[in-house]
Amino acid sequence: MSKILFVVTGADHWTLADGTRHPTGFWAEEVVAPYEAFTGAGHEVVVATPGGVVPTVDRASLAPEVNGGPEGADQVVRGLASFTGLQQPLKLEEVDPADYDAVFYPGGHGPMEDLSVSAESGRVLTDALASGKPLGVVCHAPAALLAAKLPDGSSPFAGYRLTGFTNAEESQAGLADKAKWLLQDRLVELGADFREGEPWAPYTVVDRNLYTGQNPASSGPLAREMLKALR
Repeated sequence: MSKILFVVTGADHWTLADGTRHPTGFWAEEVVAPYEAFTGAGHEVVVATPGGVVPTVDRASLAPEVNGGPEGADQVVRGLASFTGLQQPLKLEEVDPADYDAVFYPGGHGPMEDLSVSAESGRVLTDALASGKPLGVVCHAPAALLAAKLPDGSSPFAGYRLTGFTNAEESQAGLADKAKWLLQDRLVELGADFREGEPWAPYTVVDRNLYTGQNPASSGPLAREMLKALR
């Protein structure tokens, strides 16, 4: 059995370009699908958040229309209820990724607010990448990569093939024009080799021990890719 660290946003809003707060948090499917994949394979999942705050679910991610209908929405709600570790997170500041066999970052717009500027999250990401153990990051969670720095100030993720929530998807979601910055643009700026699949379709990229997924639909497939490395 492996022990997997989930680093979850502690933010309940995303500050837009005009200063307004867009309610958000973590995206339910991106937590539930990987959690069920990992625990279903017999692994243990531990949650950490900045400051150890109990994370907020993005209410929009519980709607039937983003979960394939009412039955899918009910499944997600049940999955969240069974994931009791979400209510007892560790403090990210006290976490050593060396204690875990893999690290996983679910998305939602929350990481755009807090993890994108968190030095502690940057430390965890840098150490996890250097360890060679599986590091999974999905949807908006690659925003956290922006806070990861090497001693010379460069990004440890420069030159890596990866994906994340695309400009096209942000536009189709109706938030691109309201954002301070777009995730795809910032990942390209840090020197990543950004890869883009069809909007909203499952799409994953694996480069060395870095596993990334483009959108919510990619979270389950991404976890299954990581499970191959944990066997």
